[in-house]
Amino acid sequence: MSTESYQLDPHKWVKAYADYLYAYAIRRISNEELAKDLVQETFLAALEKAANFEGKSSERTWLTAILKNKIIDVYRKKSSGLTKDVQQAEHEQQDFFESDGHWSPAHRPLEFGIEDKDHLGNKEFNAILQKCLQKLPALWMSVFTMKHIDDEDTTLICTELKVSPSNFWVIIHRTKLNLRACLQKNW
Repeated sequence: MSTESYQLDPHKWVKAYADYLYAYAIRRISNEELAKDLVQETFLAALEKAANFEGKSSERTWLTAILKNKIIDVYRKKSSGLTKDVQQAEHEQQDFFESDGHWSPAHRPLEFGIEDKDHLGNKEFNAILQKCLQKLPALWMSVFTMKHIDDEDTTLICTELKVSPSNFWVIIHRTKLNLRACLQKNW
């Protein structure tokens, strides 16, 4: 590879990558203003770190990695000190199960009806899923998003969000229960 391939072109970043980075951020944050801010912060951080770019990845991959770290910072900030939200969500789940651990009849899982390949339905489903994610406590949303949307390693999630592995799995379980209930109610 020539050294020319390692050259960055910041003048083209907004036109070439802004839409992609915004779409990446909005899927994980679900807040338009914050997503726009994160994309701007990504470009600024990239300008500051341009000398460190070694050309081992494409500009887009490098910018996405910077944005990903900024999103993790947002998750970390949202998840600290929010025990009241978690306690409320846990309380709401108490009626999901009978005392013997089986589903209560009112909350028994039903078929979603999303097995078809209708793309319009998928858009509607994704919109409802995003609304259901927003109703979760911030820590739960962060853990779920990092695990199931970003496909991050459990160890990294526990380290970044300062949760124990056992707490991680409890959060994932409770998040899935809440999402299922929300999706069944709204889909």
